[in-house]
Amino acid sequence: MTLLRCLVAALAAAPLLLAGPVPAAAATDAELALRWAPVHYQDTDSSDYDADFLTRIDYDAEWNTLNNWEHQDDNPATLAGWTYYSVVETETHWFLLYGFYHPRDWEDFPDPFDLFTHENDMEGALLTVRRDGTAFGRLEAMVTVAHNDFYSYVPAGSTFTSGRESVDGTLLTQAVGGSAHPTTRQEAKGHGVFGWNGAAFPGNDGVVYLPGAGPAEVPSGGNDRSVAYQLADVFAAGGLWARRSDPVTFAGPGTFRGDNGADNAANAPWGWDDQNDGADVPRGMLATDPAYLVSVYFANKGAFSLTYTRNGYRS
Repeated sequence: MTLLRCLVAALAAAPLLLAGPVPAAAATDAELALRWAPVHYQDTDSSDYDADFLTRIDYDAEWNTLNNWEHQDDNPATLAGWTYYSVVETETHWFLLYGFYHPRDWEDFPDPFDLFTHENDMEGALLTVRRDGTAFGRLEAMVTVAHNDFYSYVPAGSTFTSGRESVDGTLLTQAVGGSAHPTTRQEAKGHGVFGWNGAAFPGNDGVVYLPGAGPAEVPSGGNDRSVAYQLADVFAAGGLWARRSDPVTFAGPGTFRGDNGADNAANAPWGWDDQNDGADVPRGMLATDPAYLVSVYFANKGAFSLTYTRNGYRS
C-alpha cells in the first residue's frame, strides 16, 4: 500500500473530531414565528359571536379602516383567522410579537357616549426567546396587551422573575404538532389579551385558534375548538409597517383611523402603551424596543443584550 493510501485509510478509520457543537441551521423569521405562535383561546359573545373572530385588517379586500366596522357583518366567510407577527433580535434573544386584529371593539348594550366601543381593535403578546444555539431557541417570558395595561408571564423553568413589574402568572404551553406552544386568551368584545390560565371559556363558548401551515380557517360558529390561523408578517412588502404613513389606514403614528364609537381609538403594535410605565418606557416600545422593556419588566435574566442585530421598526 502506498503512503498516500495508508494516510487515507487511517483518516477514514479515525473518529471525526469537532471543535465544538454543530450549529443549528438558521430558522427564518416565518419559521420562528410559526414555531412559537400561540394557541389562542378567543372568548366569544353569543349575541354577536362573529364580531369576536380574528381576521386581517384588509379582510374586506382593502385597507380603508373607516369601513371595517360596517363590513364586519357583511359576510362572516371573509373572517378567516389571521395573526400579525414581527421578529426583532439582539445578540442574546429573539423578540416575537403577535398582534390579534378585530374589526370591532364592541358591547352588547347601547353606547351613546362612545365610551366603550370603537372601530378596529388590535391587542397582542410579546415573547422573549433566548438564542441558545438551537434552531428555535428557548422561551423565557411573555408580555401581553390588554387595553391600556401590559401583563407579564414566565413559563416553568424560566429564570426570569419580577422586576419593575410583577409577574402576573405562569405561561402555560400546549402541544401542537409535537412542539410546546405558549397559550394566550382574549376577552370577548373588548379583546384584552392575557396568558391562558387553563380555565374554561366564560359561558363555555369560544374559539380555539391553532397555528399551522395550512389555510386560514373561518370558525364554524361561536364555539369552535379547532380553527387554523395563518401568520402575516408586519414587515412584509406592502404590509402593515410599509403602510404606517398611509392616511387611508392610519390617523396618526401607530393609530388606526376609525369613526364608529370613539374616533381613532385603536392602535398598531408601535402604538401600544401601558398607562403607568413611566417616561423611560414610552408608547410603542413593546414593538420598537422590546429588549429594553423586557429588561426593566423582569429580573434574574442572565446574559441579556440590549444591542439589536436586526430591528425592522428602526429601519
